[in-house]
Amino acid sequence: MFQLKKTTLCLALSLGALSSSQAAEPIKVGVALDISGPFAAIGVETRDGLELAIEQLGGKLGGVDAQFLQTDFAGNPQQANQLVNRFIQKDKIDFFTGPVASNAALAVGPALFAAKVPFLSSNPGPSQFAGKQCNPYFFGVYQNDTYDEAAGVLANEAGYKNAVIIAPNYPAGKDHLGGFKRTYKGDIKEEIYTKVGQIDYAAEIARIRSEKPDAVYLFLPGAMGINFVKQFVGAGLKDIPLLAPGFSADQDVIAAVGDAVENLQNTAHWAHDLDNPANKAFVQAFRDKYKRYPTVYAAQSYDVVMAMDAAVRDVNGNVQDRDALVAALKNANFNSVRGDFKYGVNNYPIQNYYVRKIGKDANGELTNILVKTILPDHQDAYVAECKM
Repeated sequence: MFQLKKTTLCLALSLGALSSSQAAEPIKVGVALDISGPFAAIGVETRDGLELAIEQLGGKLGGVDAQFLQTDFAGNPQQANQLVNRFIQKDKIDFFTGPVASNAALAVGPALFAAKVPFLSSNPGPSQFAGKQCNPYFFGVYQNDTYDEAAGVLANEAGYKNAVIIAPNYPAGKDHLGGFKRTYKGDIKEEIYTKVGQIDYAAEIARIRSEKPDAVYLFLPGAMGINFVKQFVGAGLKDIPLLAPGFSADQDVIAAVGDAVENLQNTAHWAHDLDNPANKAFVQAFRDKYKRYPTVYAAQSYDVVMAMDAAVRDVNGNVQDRDALVAALKNANFNSVRGDFKYGVNNYPIQNYYVRKIGKDANGELTNILVKTILPDHQDAYVAECKM
């Protein structure tokens, strides 16, 4: 009997040592950044929000040491595939986040899902992963179309009877314009698709001038939006209202274009002046560190790290238990800068969408000002197709 007890004790000590050794292993997060390429400005914002969160958490997730393996994907889906395979096979990552573009997210998703690596998108919300290709290992911060569904409602409220709509020709561009058309009740005079990364819009602006629409709806993120708005105003079309999802009217665009974008209305699932404690703390910390207002992109990447932190905490650091980890992520047990939200069946959030208007803050700084909630507790249009 004594020998049996001794063996059992040795086994327990051995298992305890193994558990302790496993706990000592750092959690590894693969981070896809777009610091170069067509989405470089967005990549910088994403990186800055991410690094603020890492700094606040002391480089840990759930109290466990973490490594954030940051790599530039340069907006290239083929390069993204190669780098993600390295993350999975060589680095043995436990989480993945990024990249900026939906085409890159769609490219890397299958390998991550096969390896059971949770993919917490810090930006793209492709319709494919919301519907028939939904996967328990993918978590979105918004679904592409939802921003534009909100904008379509706003265009109706503004009384715009017709519009020209414009976006880059890639999956997110088609999702965004599709979302606008889903709720907008006016006529679409022309639907224009441009090259990803395009900087000269003379031909497109000439087409808009000839159509004389009540409004122009644009989804042109980052440098694309900056160049389009500058050229649009420079062409003397400032009397045609511009309407946009927040990505084409955020602080990066405001800083580059200046007063010409004042009064432009846009829709978003977040605003820097949302009145909740987590958001107030985030915005103040971001301004203290970077001396500017954060964009949606920075807020999203910050939230993603906080979601990882909460999930690791809730599984007591045992990230190898993927079922428990995914369940913890789904629970979203953290204070989001967006305020209250919950995940739908397809792991896309049910959350508020807001109208923002570019104006001057109390210090005279040009920025987005929260106007109102336009779609409360909104779920994407594809959730019924998800059979998780």
